[in-house]
Amino acid sequence: MEPLWIALGSSFWLGVLTSISPCPMATNIAAVTYIGKRVARPSLVLTSGLVYTLGRMISYIGLAAIIVLSLLAVPDVAVFLQRYMNKILGPVLILAGLFLLGLFRFRMPGIGVSDKFQKRIEKQGILGAGLLGILFALSFCPISAALYFGSLIPLAIDHQSAVLMPGVYGVGTALPVVVFSVLIAFGARFVGAAFNRMTQFEFWARRVTGVIFLLVGVYYILIYIFGLKLL
Repeated sequence: MEPLWIALGSSFWLGVLTSISPCPMATNIAAVTYIGKRVARPSLVLTSGLVYTLGRMISYIGLAAIIVLSLLAVPDVAVFLQRYMNKILGPVLILAGLFLLGLFRFRMPGIGVSDKFQKRIEKQGILGAGLLGILFALSFCPISAALYFGSLIPLAIDHQSAVLMPGVYGVGTALPVVVFSVLIAFGARFVGAAFNRMTQFEFWARRVTGVIFLLVGVYYILIYIFGLKLL
């Protein structure tokens, strides 16, 4: 088991990588559009961005708590995970790495938000930003599902963290919205350029992370399955 600070850093990075991936980025653009409607009042823009972040954290923590605590609450499952979790992580990380590199794909249904429902949320003011955060966090697409269920959840189970790591992950997923809220509040002309830069960054960040996942997965397999001592 890696040190806690490394696990927390990994959780935050997984959240950031999730947020700048194509599908989650679309929901974040919608959130920025909603928040940007209050551009005349910078304080409301910043507050809405923070409330949106809180909404995402609530969803990720709630979902992770249900999964992690449910698994750890069953004695046989808890013993199994404590004994075999490191062995399971290796293949899981390899699959996640292959997916991030585009060498393995799967499809899954997503949660859509109708225009009518989104307009109803917008009428809720700052509270609506939090509701959007909660809803958009649950709009899993293949990339976000692979990062959350295939990487974060095993990491949280390994460290028995049902709140802290999912919360840090949630902060990472909402980071672009907070950044763009600041840009909107203090200089809207920078938003377009920032989106373009982030798209370019995501292309390389996803691939670098995929390679790291593959290497770490192979390392876990060699150490915990084959019993080799590499260090």
